[in-house]
Amino acid sequence: MPATHEVVNQVPPLEHDVAADPALAEAVGRTEASWVVDELRELGRLAGSEQVQEWSRLVNENEPVLRTHDRFGHRIDEVEFHPHWHDLMNVAVSHGLQAAPWRDERPGAHAARAAKFYVWSQSEAGHTCPISMTYAAVPALRANPELTEKYEPLLASTEYDFGLREPTAKRGLIAGMSMTEKQGGSDVRANTTAARPAGDGTYRLVGHKWFTSAPMSDMFLTLAQAPGGLSCFLLPRVLPDDSRNPIRLQRLKDKLGNRSNASSEIEYDDAVGWLVGEEGRGVRTIIEMVNNTRLDCALGSSSGMRLGTVRAVHHATHRHAFGKALVDQPLMANVLADLVIEAEAAVAASMRLAAAGDRRDDEQEQAFRRLGLAVTKYWVCKRAPMHAAEALECFGGNGYVEESGMPRLYREAPLMSIWEGSGNVAALDALRAMGRQPESVAAFFAEVEQAAGGDARLDDAVDRLKKDLSDVDDLEFRARRVVESMALVLQGSLLVRHAPRAVADAFCGTRFGGDWGWAFGTLPAGTDTSAIIARARV
Repeated sequence: MPATHEVVNQVPPLEHDVAADPALAEAVGRTEASWVVDELRELGRLAGSEQVQEWSRLVNENEPVLRTHDRFGHRIDEVEFHPHWHDLMNVAVSHGLQAAPWRDERPGAHAARAAKFYVWSQSEAGHTCPISMTYAAVPALRANPELTEKYEPLLASTEYDFGLREPTAKRGLIAGMSMTEKQGGSDVRANTTAARPAGDGTYRLVGHKWFTSAPMSDMFLTLAQAPGGLSCFLLPRVLPDDSRNPIRLQRLKDKLGNRSNASSEIEYDDAVGWLVGEEGRGVRTIIEMVNNTRLDCALGSSSGMRLGTVRAVHHATHRHAFGKALVDQPLMANVLADLVIEAEAAVAASMRLAAAGDRRDDEQEQAFRRLGLAVTKYWVCKRAPMHAAEALECFGGNGYVEESGMPRLYREAPLMSIWEGSGNVAALDALRAMGRQPESVAAFFAEVEQAAGGDARLDDAVDRLKKDLSDVDDLEFRARRVVESMALVLQGSLLVRHAPRAVADAFCGTRFGGDWGWAFGTLPAGTDTSAIIARARV
């Protein structure tokens, strides 16, 4: 072969233990979930393996296909997935990433699940959508004890049992959520789907849902207008008599990213549902499901940041230019270190909130969680697209090519900022939490001020935040700025208390001290980039 075809200065494939993540290990160590470490490493090795990377590629290149009718003309409303979709789902369910923690009495069960979700999400993000919704469905379903008794053990099962059958005949269940409509979007109170009592304890639903993700789930929690107002209902795909519930799949969405996962528009054609909670209290019933999926949004964004950072550091370590490895070029080291800092701040906050989920009898923890979730969901998910773009750019042209995996990561990144309420919705929800639950503000500052005296720049930022919150004029107009400040001081507090000095110092100097530009890679001179980058070497 001519010498022009000799391959040099290309980067070797990246196979690694995804769980070999210092920031994650430190965060898990601060919870009651230390018992999960061995399983976490097993899952991490699988997530970073060549085999699972190939599964991930194939399920994204061979997208779900809607089959509305069989060859005889019968309506079937099914979605066909690539076989490796089911392999990915099986791993996730067998490790209890869906609803197993709700029936696990070990201390730290929810934090352990969050750590596993963070690790396994780095294998392939699309299939984690139904996994997340199943996890989030259980606390909402508990508003109906009869349904809970029947279905919760199957939702919490660690057996993945795909296929449309009557739910109690299956070994395990997957749950979805169907809330938004084309005329309302996030304004679910504008929903027009109607639910009328059938006289036998069930309701009949008629209406159109604009976004129903994972339509092959076994059951859905949905919102509809009952005689008593907007209410929450459970709709199985297959009814107790083994007939199909008339939930019609109209089309699959052609999305920017998350392409391995089917998202659909559906019609309820006199579909059968069971009331969950009281009539007229649908939003209140389903809000706990929303809060839990918001946690997974933050975990998913954190996971994507870690994956992008590790890939960028790996590439820069093995790629040479201008006489030395890219990682040894000062400006590239600045960029990489900044990416590490952002990713570590994200996982620290996300895991702290996951740990609060294990302390449901602690009123202060729950008040902190309520406000902290809205704040962290807003900021971490907002940072993810910028982080993915910078990580991709570290590859140069190679990162723009599909084979690198970076375009898929980039397309996936905006989703978490949109799912369960876009940026404005999350920011306004933080204001709503502060207004309706003033104790959440006290709990938030009690958490943040545990780092008091650890860094003067953080202390000054906390003081400025308190002043901002005391000024209620135009607070809604300023909501993004205020919530951003809250997210940063929470992250800064966690890093000052728990992260290595190099990471915490760089974070506070840039995010609070003003020694930072508008782009990643503008850390100040004197930053210990080598120590920071070492935390992303695999």
